[in-house]
Amino acid sequence: MLVPNAVDNLHVQQEDKSRQRQLSRVLRFRDLFLLIIGTVIGSGIFLVPGAVLRPLGNSIALGLCVWIAGGVLSLLGALTYGELSAMKPQAGGLYVYIRDCFGPFLAFLFGWTLFFVISAGSVATLAVAFSNYLAEFIPLTPLLAKLVSVLMIAVICVVNVRGTRQSSDLQNVTTTLKVAAIVLMGAALLWMGKSFGAVIATSQHLSPGALASGFGLAMISVLWAYEGWQYATFTAGETLNPQRNFPLAFLAGSVALIGIYLFANVAYLAALGADGVANSNRVAATAVSFVIGPRVAKLVALTILISMFSAANSIMLTAPRVYYAMAKDGVFFQRLSEVHPRFGTPAFAVIAAAMWAATLAASGTFEQLLTYVVFIGWIFYALAAASVFVYRKRLPYANRPYRVPGYPVTPLVFIASAIALVTNTIATQPKRAVVGLGIVLAGAPAYAIWRKLHAASTPVGSQA
Repeated sequence: MLVPNAVDNLHVQQEDKSRQRQLSRVLRFRDLFLLIIGTVIGSGIFLVPGAVLRPLGNSIALGLCVWIAGGVLSLLGALTYGELSAMKPQAGGLYVYIRDCFGPFLAFLFGWTLFFVISAGSVATLAVAFSNYLAEFIPLTPLLAKLVSVLMIAVICVVNVRGTRQSSDLQNVTTTLKVAAIVLMGAALLWMGKSFGAVIATSQHLSPGALASGFGLAMISVLWAYEGWQYATFTAGETLNPQRNFPLAFLAGSVALIGIYLFANVAYLAALGADGVANSNRVAATAVSFVIGPRVAKLVALTILISMFSAANSIMLTAPRVYYAMAKDGVFFQRLSEVHPRFGTPAFAVIAAAMWAATLAASGTFEQLLTYVVFIGWIFYALAAASVFVYRKRLPYANRPYRVPGYPVTPLVFIASAIALVTNTIATQPKRAVVGLGIVLAGAPAYAIWRKLHAASTPVGSQA
């Protein structure tokens, strides 16, 4: 018969074993490749091409150049992260790089912002947009629309709790479907639309000042459409042969995204011309409706539904790994560091992320939060990229199965571009910047509390 102390010790041992379980490596190159594409392609390519053309005077050449520039910028960052992911294949990705190179406090602020705003806000945005597009097929009251949004989050939560392999398989299917739909739509628009050469003449000339300003505004829209490729680094702890698969997946995924986005834009232009694209805020639906017919345009809404579900699932598949890593470091809710004994997933981290995203979706407060801090993400993206310089200086002889090509220019250009984007936001929207920074720095007292609790709960003999 077990005495009370023995029972307590048994419970402690069981909890320790639960926390010591490691995430299983089940993701392959194909999974990473489709994860990158699936995370990036949400609703942007269906909506923002008009916002890209307008500040450029409806110039087709300039518009396509911005899409290429945004893709190249993302590629430079992806190549940099490829070296980091291959060198440090641990769950948490960017969080780990920032923690190792710039300290646990800045890493915590990244994770804090990701959990409470960026990741949760993105999932909430996609869930609410999902219900809005579903309303084109099924009449929804405001209350029912909120329930649909919460239900969508619940579905992806269950899938991600039950297994990384299952979630990745779902991600692969939905990503393949939406890419196939974009390619088919683009091919139909090119076949049935106007001659692309006939609309080039609609381009306008801009003064140097207007060109610089317009290029900057257009780039913000394009970078939003390319946002999300960095989420793949969070899954490094569950990737097979990360030294090979991460660099290849980042390269292939980035190049594929540039090709998909250029193809879609050329198709929109062939269907509507520059003026038609510039004057539409739902360019995909407008182009299909104009060229093929209003009834067929419903298929665009269906494609967007699949696309948004896929993007939300990819965030839920990746972001909780950051919270898992934070909890293992003792700076987040300890329960989030546990790996499910049956499913092998950071189940509590997934559930916590889903619950907070559902709360934001139901309350409708996510738009304001996300607007304030979305530019903050680029500060952390730059810090993570700068980690490559710190690692090379501190660990010059560490195993680097992949080295970023064009070093040091490649990471420097990416970092400089990220700084320029953040600086432009601060200069043009100072109030938004102050509020955003305030939200991020609100994590400082939380960090101090968790550090204190962790120190108090750690046996003296095991402290570093």
